[in-house]
Amino acid sequence: MKIFTNDQIRAIEQYTIEKEGVSSNELIERAAAAMTAEITARWRPDKKVWVFAGHGNNGADALVVARMLVERGYTVETLLFNVFNRLSDGCAYARKRLLDLGDVNFIEVTGDFTPPVITPGAVVVDGLFGSGLREALTGGFRSLVDYINNSKAKIVSIDVPSGLFAEWNEDNLRRNIIHADLTLAVQFPRLSFFISDNAEFLGEWKVLDIGLSSTEIKNTVTQYFLLEKHDARRLLHPRGEFTSKADYGSAMIVGGSFGMLGAAQLAARGALRAGLGKLTVHVPRCGFTVMQTSVPEAMVQVDHNDSGITEINLRHEYDAIALGPGLGTHDLTVRAVETFVNHSTKPLLIDADGLNCIAQRPMILDMIPPMSVITPHAGEFDRLFGEHLSHEARIVTAMQKAQTYNIVILLKGHYTTIVRPDHRLFFTASGTPALATPGSGDVLTGIITGLLAQGYSPDLAATLGAYIHGYAGSLAAEIHGEYGVLASDVADCVGMALRDIMR
Repeated sequence: MKIFTNDQIRAIEQYTIEKEGVSSNELIERAAAAMTAEITARWRPDKKVWVFAGHGNNGADALVVARMLVERGYTVETLLFNVFNRLSDGCAYARKRLLDLGDVNFIEVTGDFTPPVITPGAVVVDGLFGSGLREALTGGFRSLVDYINNSKAKIVSIDVPSGLFAEWNEDNLRRNIIHADLTLAVQFPRLSFFISDNAEFLGEWKVLDIGLSSTEIKNTVTQYFLLEKHDARRLLHPRGEFTSKADYGSAMIVGGSFGMLGAAQLAARGALRAGLGKLTVHVPRCGFTVMQTSVPEAMVQVDHNDSGITEINLRHEYDAIALGPGLGTHDLTVRAVETFVNHSTKPLLIDADGLNCIAQRPMILDMIPPMSVITPHAGEFDRLFGEHLSHEARIVTAMQKAQTYNIVILLKGHYTTIVRPDHRLFFTASGTPALATPGSGDVLTGIITGLLAQGYSPDLAATLGAYIHGYAGSLAAEIHGEYGVLASDVADCVGMALRDIMR
């Protein structure tokens, strides 16, 4: 799915109006009808509804929702905030249609305002400010937002919670944003929905189709994307009937150290479950028996050192190599990583302690082969690139660093974010809280490594790998519950995830 900026969405709306014979008011009616259907499906007419409408088209949507709820027998109190004495054409239209009903509870606020008493359990429809907001809320609107947030009502926000910017919120005043229970977005999710810092404002969110021009949606170029199941299905390669393991690539995973051999084992299982043809795992001597018995499908190559990695064979013909799971950060290991990275010409996958080794010697970043994939969680990212106070700030830095070093950066999170060097961002929404378990990231490393070896481009391997990993986590949670999932369960579900996705 394409994710558009607010300016692009406005252009698509305008194209729909000009080229497809749909009026602006008709689009408002469509949006409000879809929102009303969502509200009436969740709350019965005995729930009192308070509608807070602004002066723009977000307020227009809210006023039409108010009208439609009244027509369906709901008790609705509507407040239109026209403090600038300037309504959009759509809002003026919606106000007239509402007042034409006759006996409605309607107040138009043009100056000082005493907030109403909102009874516990009521529903508040937030249509104050939409996705076009570009400045943080202040003054009376800040107080109104605070009042609504402190009510015990269920809050439904139209398009975006009032006060939240549609895209980047680093310069916003986060205390001045509505905390919605339900956000009903028109036609498209907004970029800010996929930044975990904003989850507290959105609540549950749902996208409502209002029939904007499919032609213009297709023709509009964007740098932001959400990978969905049908996208993954289209991008995955079917396995040929007359193939052998040689057709599915060979890979090496370099990892493990005394006390952390499980990480290499989990990565190996993830790679094999992702369809890899041949796998070699390079581990310290202490890991030989463990790896041979726990992952008999993999070949095992041992380091000269008993407890850690101190050398990595520079001469190889692997299609993909991963560095990091359980590697440790001993000085000899850091030196081995530096030497190997400096002599590598093919893209690498670097995760976990591979990244921590680089953080100890930042000059290694300049040695990483082009289009390599790094997969940090927040802590690893900050060790590499400095402390960040928000997920959004990390994404912004990742966009800069991906271009600087010509690499693919996968930022782990609820909406895992894959940042390409050309500034394109891909989000995956297949995750589950069950993945917050030790070793989960090692399984992801294995999956991506397996895909790289099978010929997927690094950016595609990272994006598909993240989606498959999340899907496998959801399958594991169905079996074991969110609290009971182990990383090994996720690895075991990778094959089933691929089967389900490709159906």
